[in-house]
Amino acid sequence: MNALDHEGIFAQAWNDPRYTRYEIPPLDVNRVLEERYRTNEPLRLTRTMLWDMETKKSRRPDRYIPYVVAAGSAEAWDDRPAADGAPTFVRKSMQRLWRQPDVYELILEQTRLNHATQTVTFIGAASYPDRNGQLLHAGTGQPIFHVVHGVGGEEDRPHNRWEIVLLTDARDAKWTEPFAQIARDPWLPGYLEIYIRNDLGIDLTRRDLP
Repeated sequence: MNALDHEGIFAQAWNDPRYTRYEIPPLDVNRVLEERYRTNEPLRLTRTMLWDMETKKSRRPDRYIPYVVAAGSAEAWDDRPAADGAPTFVRKSMQRLWRQPDVYELILEQTRLNHATQTVTFIGAASYPDRNGQLLHAGTGQPIFHVVHGVGGEEDRPHNRWEIVLLTDARDAKWTEPFAQIARDPWLPGYLEIYIRNDLGIDLTRRDLP
């Protein structure tokens, strides 16, 4: 992997007036957990837990977001530390298109884990060589996009963070509607439900909403 300033590239794209961006409001996960779920034992999520989940999800999106990523399609390679020691790698997966969820295309993402800020930055790529040097090409059914997943808040009251910027020719509201739908979802993100059940071994049941 060529050395990238992942966070700088994301910030530059975020501030580019041509591109379409969306930030899901930070989610107080323990408030949602307490108000909308039942568990078979007491559970209070911490920043440490959420960051553990994010680091695992960065390499295994097929495990943590199977409702987005096709089974068996995820792979990570080209591991190397950045100049500051942060882990970086590239990953590929077949993902549902944002506006055509019945269609899967290849997504290539150059990835950096920042343990200090507890953020994962994914820089989308149109092409990238696989572990054998064969050039892979991302699908063209939607714009290339960059994403930041992260953890905010306090250790005992963490917030889930999620931001995306699509490299559009001009800002286009039609691309933000899928993310607005995610923001309106009353539940925890699916990957957190999966982490609680599979990694923490705690049964989780959704309450009936009023």
